[in-house]
Parts: sequence; C-alpha cells; structure tokens
Amino acid sequence: MVIHQFYDKGLAHASYAIIRTGRMVVIDPSRDPQPYYDFATLHEADIVGVIETHPHADFISSHLEIHQTTGATIYVSKLTGAAYPHESFDDGDVIELDDIKLKAINTPGHSPDSICILLQNKNGHDAAIFTGDTLFVGDVGRPDLREDAGNITAKKEELAKQMYHSTRDKLMQLPKNVIVYPAHGPGSLCGKNMSADLQSTIGRELRENYALQLMDELQFIKTLTTDQPFAPKYFGYDVELNKTGAPQLQKSISSIDRHASISDNSTLIIDTRPKADFRKGHIKGSINLQNGEKFETWLGSIVSPDEKFHLIANNHNELDIMIKKAAKIGYESNIKAALLTPDNANEKSDNLDLTDFQTNPNNYTIVDVRNWGEVNDGTLFTDPVIIPLPELRERINEIPTTNKPIVVHCAAGYRSAAASSIIAAQIKSVPVYDLGEAIVDIAKINI
Repeated sequence: MVIHQFYDKGLAHASYAIIRTGRMVVIDPSRDPQPYYDFATLHEADIVGVIETHPHADFISSHLEIHQTTGATIYVSKLTGAAYPHESFDDGDVIELDDIKLKAINTPGHSPDSICILLQNKNGHDAAIFTGDTLFVGDVGRPDLREDAGNITAKKEELAKQMYHSTRDKLMQLPKNVIVYPAHGPGSLCGKNMSADLQSTIGRELRENYALQLMDELQFIKTLTTDQPFAPKYFGYDVELNKTGAPQLQKSISSIDRHASISDNSTLIIDTRPKADFRKGHIKGSINLQNGEKFETWLGSIVSPDEKFHLIANNHNELDIMIKKAAKIGYESNIKAALLTPDNANEKSDNLDLTDFQTNPNNYTIVDVRNWGEVNDGTLFTDPVIIPLPELRERINEIPTTNKPIVVHCAAGYRSAAASSIIAAQIKSVPVYDLGEAIVDIAKINI
C-alpha cells in the first residue's frame, strides 16, 4: 500500500493518493490534476476514484476533470447536493481497494456535508484517517464558512455544536495510533491554530489539540467561534464552483487573451511584478500584488469573484505562473487579458524619506493594513488608521485626506505594497508611501 501526500504551500493545501495493487484513489485534489496523473504513471496504477471530503472554500478541486479524463468515480456525501456525476459516500459506505477498505464517516462541523475517510488495513485494523477540514494538526475546521454558501447553510454556532459531537463521538473514539492526514497545514484560513506538522495521530491530538480537550458543549462553541481569521471574498464562490465542478484547467487558461492592450483604466489591473519594478513605472491605478507565497489568497481577498482584471508580469514564464495561481481559486475566468509590462507603464511611486518619518511620525497619516488578529496584539504607532488589506478597497474613504502624507505598513512589506498602490490610485491630494520591509526593524525597536 502507498499513501502519498501532495502539498501546495501557497494555499497550505494537502491532498492524497492511496494506491493498492495497481488501483489509486485521490482525496481532495488541487486544481491541476497533472501531479496525480504523473504519480499514477510512476506507480503503474489506474486512478479509479476521487473522494471530496466537502465542497472546498479555499481552492478549486479537479475532481470533475479527473473523472472526465480517467473515468474515475467521484465520491462525496449525499448532503453536498453535487451537480456532477458521483456516488454518495456517507456513514456505512465503503470503497474496497483489494484487501484494504476506505470507510466514510460523516463529520459535520466545518461544513454540514463534511466527511472523513477511515482507512482499514489488510488486517482489518484502523490505520489512518483522512480528515479533510474537520481535524487538523493542533486545530479543527472553522465553523463560519457555510452560513451563506452551499446547498445547505447553517449558522456558525450550529456547526460548532456539530463539530463538538463529530470530534467527541467519532474521531476521538478511534485508536490512538491511527494516523491523521488533514487537508490543510499552517497558513490556511480554514482554521486558526494549525501546527507546522502535516500529519499526526489521534493520540497526539487528544493530548495537544486545544479543541479536543475537556470542555462542555457551550464552552467549545464559544472557543471555536471566537478569533477565527478573516474569510477572503472568494470563499463562497469556490464552494459553489466545487459543488458543480470546475472546467478543465488547460482548456480554461488557454482561452485567456494574451494579445490585448490596456486602452483604458475601467478594468482592474493586477500588476504582479516585484515592487521595485512597479515603483519605477506602472499603469496608473494598478494594484501591485506581487508574485509571492500567498498570492492566491490575497488575490481572492482583494478582488471579488465577479470582477474582471488585467494581469501583468515581467515575462511569459512568470505570466504563466500567475495565471495558474489565479486558476487555483477559480479566477482564471476573471482575467480579461494577461500581458507583459506595457509601454504606457510610466506612473511612478513616491519615495519615503525614512529618516524624516522615524523622526517625525506625527507628521504623517499612518495606515495599518494588518489583519485584526495582528492588530489586537498591539499597534506599532500611535493612533494609526486601521484597515486590514481585505477591507481596504471598500473602506478607503475612512483615510483622512488632510495635508499629511500617508504611510502604509503591514508586518513585513508584502501587503503594504498592495495597499499603498490601492490608496495611491484613489487619493491624489497627498503623497502615499509604502513603509515596506523597514517595518521589521521598526518593530524590533518597539519591542
């Protein structure tokens, strides 16, 4: 038997392949199916099944494409209301791969239609469990993403109550040596306290996971519904797209226009170049969302699912990478055109006099675009304007338009580059500066 984990660090997403005697089942695949095809070829296996633990909010799955390409059966809970060809996979249902079994366990909590998959080895012993977004290493799935998405909606308090019973009545009853394989790791927005480890055991989680410790139902609900991270704009959109099934990846991205020019600024422009290049010259009004580890998350946090945008990169290879990153969250269809740096990219960014700012911070309007969880741990300046980056485009009118220049900061410089470009496109009366990486040294001094 082979169990292999595929891990996408950008979305902190783990998917899995299970192979037994030449037959392979994939669990929670990412948008690009090619790694699973390659793995099957390497092991001379046929992909016979794809299991979806729930309709994912944070990435687009290739379950339908894998089915269309290989004929593999898609398995999903009947509660999902899936609009693609599938077989229901709920309590009591079993997939047999020769002498091992994959058993469905309904575990509502993160979503009403969540399932886990228990693997029983050839000796009939419980050996591993694929927990989707129900149980993570050090955490459980957040319960607030299905209040307005999917065919079944539920308030976060009700889902937290269901998570309490899914963990106590089902997962915590498994043998302590059962290996836990979750769908996410640290950095995912599907939980709030994930460990750096990408697998665990039931025994370890019983000892170390805050959500599995002794507490009553009401205390658990309060704990689970408090201090969850923000939910990007694209989450509900991805739930719906995963419920129907996304178009095939290569066909979808090949239809993107790569020859158009930007003749007006009526369409949003996402410039993915390094900020040093952006500052030297960019199209007026564009947003500098750099190619980085969390590009997909920030794209889907700043841009709404119904917004079209132009995508800019330095060269064709980088453009291909950025298109595929956008496609991970189903945003390739939002790309009106993908192009290299155009000739009219001649708008320059203002340069901050860092010495003057550090000497006279009160002479500037300081905008803090960190997330609320970071802000709640303390601010680095006196009386900043606090607007987290995902909220900035909607709340930009809250920034005072006095005669003070504006300085934007985050925690390390990535978000402030995007935020300062958003603000500079809207506020022309004063200079807008990006504090950038200098915030790291300033934070050390304040500590």
